[in-house]
Amino acid sequence: MTPENPRDLFGYRKYWAHKFTPAPFLPMSRKEMDELGWDSCDIVIVTGDAYVDHPSFGMAIVGRLLEAQGFRVGIIAQPDWRNAEDFRKLGRPNLFFGVTAGNMDSMVNRYTADRKIRSDDAYTPGAEGGKRPDRAVLVYSQRCREAFKGVPVVIGGIEASLRRIAHFDYWQEKVRRSALVDSKADLLVYGNAERAIVSLAHRLAAGESIRDITDLRGTAVLRNGIPEGWTVIDASEVEPPGPATPPADPYAERAAMPQASANPVVTLHSRPKRLDRSRTVIRLPSYEQVKRDPVLYAHASRILHLESNPGNARALVQRHGDRELWVNPPPVPLSTKELDRVYELPYQRVPHPAYGDARIPAYEMIRFSVNIMRGCFGGCTFCSITEHEGRIIQNRSEASILREIETIRDTVPGFTGIISDLGGPTANMWRLHCRDPKIEAACRRLSCLWPGICKNMKTDQMPLVRLYRKARTIPGVRRIFIASGLRYDLAVETPEYVRELVTHHVGGYLKIAPEHTQPGPLAHMMKPGIGTYDRFKAMFYKYSKAAGKEQYLIPYFIAAHPGTTDEDMLELALWLKRNGFRADQVQAFLPSPMALATAMWHTGRNPLKRVTRSGERVFSPRGMRQRRLHKAFLRYHDPENWPLLRDALKRMGRADLIGNGKRHLVPAWQPAGTGRARGRGRPFRTTHTHPPSGRNRRRR
Repeated sequence: MTPENPRDLFGYRKYWAHKFTPAPFLPMSRKEMDELGWDSCDIVIVTGDAYVDHPSFGMAIVGRLLEAQGFRVGIIAQPDWRNAEDFRKLGRPNLFFGVTAGNMDSMVNRYTADRKIRSDDAYTPGAEGGKRPDRAVLVYSQRCREAFKGVPVVIGGIEASLRRIAHFDYWQEKVRRSALVDSKADLLVYGNAERAIVSLAHRLAAGESIRDITDLRGTAVLRNGIPEGWTVIDASEVEPPGPATPPADPYAERAAMPQASANPVVTLHSRPKRLDRSRTVIRLPSYEQVKRDPVLYAHASRILHLESNPGNARALVQRHGDRELWVNPPPVPLSTKELDRVYELPYQRVPHPAYGDARIPAYEMIRFSVNIMRGCFGGCTFCSITEHEGRIIQNRSEASILREIETIRDTVPGFTGIISDLGGPTANMWRLHCRDPKIEAACRRLSCLWPGICKNMKTDQMPLVRLYRKARTIPGVRRIFIASGLRYDLAVETPEYVRELVTHHVGGYLKIAPEHTQPGPLAHMMKPGIGTYDRFKAMFYKYSKAAGKEQYLIPYFIAAHPGTTDEDMLELALWLKRNGFRADQVQAFLPSPMALATAMWHTGRNPLKRVTRSGERVFSPRGMRQRRLHKAFLRYHDPENWPLLRDALKRMGRADLIGNGKRHLVPAWQPAGTGRARGRGRPFRTTHTHPPSGRNRRRR
């Protein structure tokens, strides 16, 4: 099937076991299997999350979709990974184990941006922490192998997806191999997995060996070499990174590798005018090369992101030792009809009964929400959505969304008439797309919104306004909130959308994420300038006043992002003070695998531009003291941060900002028991200011 004409997701002949389905809940025990009349499972999904039968949970979507194809699917949720016993409890699967760490990367789930262990886990009953291992995909895969030798193991979900090639690991501060290599799994599924996992299941059921299934879009496999009939293009021919020293040729190692005569390596001078993209593979620098050479790492990261459009992406290959990691092009997005059917499968929309009355915070947050779309064309460099779900928006139909609201009203326990969200990765990209499908298929931009909104992007959000209006008229629905992240640079393109949002769908506060105020950090984030925020802010308060509502914007910012200097954070702190913002919690940049900002963090290069050895360098605040300082600037009002800020301001030559007036950032005195002060509140030495009077000190 071609990208233009993919096979319909529900067009396969059902597997023979469809006579057993659907199950009330996908079974988690042999007892439940017996009640269903199953002697075995065809597929067993192992997940790091508690099993919640809701379309916001990956294991539920994949499990119910495979069930709809006629397969018997069991769930092993949050198994004890210290031995293989829990992995045997549903018996030997007939086709394969599907392994996922869950809705979150297990390392992000367990550790803060400062590498401190989190005490809780929102995807676990009772929010109990420590119910999944670090790098859960690797551990679970190994236990599946131990439990039943010879059963194929397929890894997927966001953890595997963002580790599909050699990647920088923030927690170990080193470049690690592809998760497919380290897990010893048979196949890796990346991105939205529906097309690949359905095709894989049917092909395995038809008797194919998983070793022979190497052509599925959205998958990565290991090979011994390049198959015959493929043309190999070196990544250095796509965008030359420049010579390395040593060795003189950054691709010398690969040049020394034997190449079959049927697989020519083309160069700029020998490349034909037209190559068959479907039979062309781009060779990335090897794992060994990107591990030792930051320039080649940044170069490989840029090439990976340039080859992310399903309409024009080519296969990638990256050597790991003596094996070739082969990454097929991204999956073809689901049509509206297909996405509707995926979200209207027979989900129970509640946690599995085995959890009893235990509270699962992640479920509590989304149980009255509706996902209306997938994907994001914003391309923010620190975000993982684009790398996982892609830049092309996949939309549900208006009718399907309204039906789901009615289903929530009629079936979900505890519904009080309030829908907590109509959204997805973003709140307001539903039905937005390129004006011309041919242009979209050929595009290689990293973002449709940066450095400005693409002239080919349709930005009319009136269809979303009409959806909101229809949803509000459903009997039994009292209020609909919009909680997903809002792209305010898009919102201002349709003022009527802002009016509708502010008038009917904001509950007093609206959180948005300008992330920074200064051009340098914003450029490295691929985020719009603060002037766009000001435009949105003016609209927000104008329409709030017109609606007779007192409502407030709550902006979110990132500290310690690549490209951010101490001076940038100081300017942000002064902006916050001028605008009267006092952040309760702040977010520090966390370098997630495969993100473009992570490449900046690790390499000091800018992959938003052509990467060369003499090209742009990017500063990153890496040391813990500097990261604490950047967070302290965001919480300039917290006395615990004042000693650190005073020291920094003096070092930066800005001691004029230490004092007790409105123009100052931090006071010259310290409350007793805070910061470095002990005993009575007392001033820190400064040549410019004096401590306030006792009366003012008490007031503060």
